[in-house]
Amino acid sequence: MNKQPVTTGSSVEKALAILLTFTPETTELGTTEISQKLGMHKSTTSRLIKSLVTADFLQQNPVTKKYQLGSSAYRLGYISTRSRNTTLLTIARPFLVELAAKTGESIALEMVSGIDVILAAHVEGPSHLRFNFQQGELVPLNVAAGAKVILAYSDARFLESCLKRDFKKFNDNTIVSKKEYLKVLETVKKEGIAYDRGERYHDIHAMAVPIFNPDTPPTAAIIIAGPSSRLTDDFFASVTPVLCDTAERISKRLNDHG
Repeated sequence: MNKQPVTTGSSVEKALAILLTFTPETTELGTTEISQKLGMHKSTTSRLIKSLVTADFLQQNPVTKKYQLGSSAYRLGYISTRSRNTTLLTIARPFLVELAAKTGESIALEMVSGIDVILAAHVEGPSHLRFNFQQGELVPLNVAAGAKVILAYSDARFLESCLKRDFKKFNDNTIVSKKEYLKVLETVKKEGIAYDRGERYHDIHAMAVPIFNPDTPPTAAIIIAGPSSRLTDDFFASVTPVLCDTAERISKRLNDHG
């Protein structure tokens, strides 16, 4: 669906419209692209972008000269998510810490937030090489292991809304075909596990399992992620039991909590 041109409204409304042009699939945009998407004059767009950069809501990529969401945007998103999902985050965190200690790798919690899936929490493992997560970050639905396992069990309406988005190609491993993606989700639902084998970053692998809710489809997943040199198929096979057990224990605690 095409957005209506943003030609009227206050500067605040226009600035918010600029921020909302960024999605998990469109993480970088230039001034001209934003101006065209919103139907705003380029001079107005440029002025508002400058203000957003000053406030750290946007940051400029020094190589491409395009803009990305900045730390202030991620911080607000993270605060909002935590306030809505305090119970799950509180219950899950000690389990994430335990899992990181057992596996030696970084552990994350991905969670539905509105019509997106975000990285809600992470715990770094004790291994020397670590994968840095950015809490509050929107994750690309077509590559993130947690997003795949959540969508595999999601209701038809949520899945349909997600499939309306464009899938960004990060590298040759990235799935961009919706037909192929749906086949992957079918397999994920049968196996109860989703993978990211270098689909966003060539040298990063990840595996995810869902955290089931008492009465609704899962809206969160536990992810183990790290360098592909360590996270091999043999490694995934060895940690699957403990990963699934951790997800089941979190689900039970959620059920007991009511």
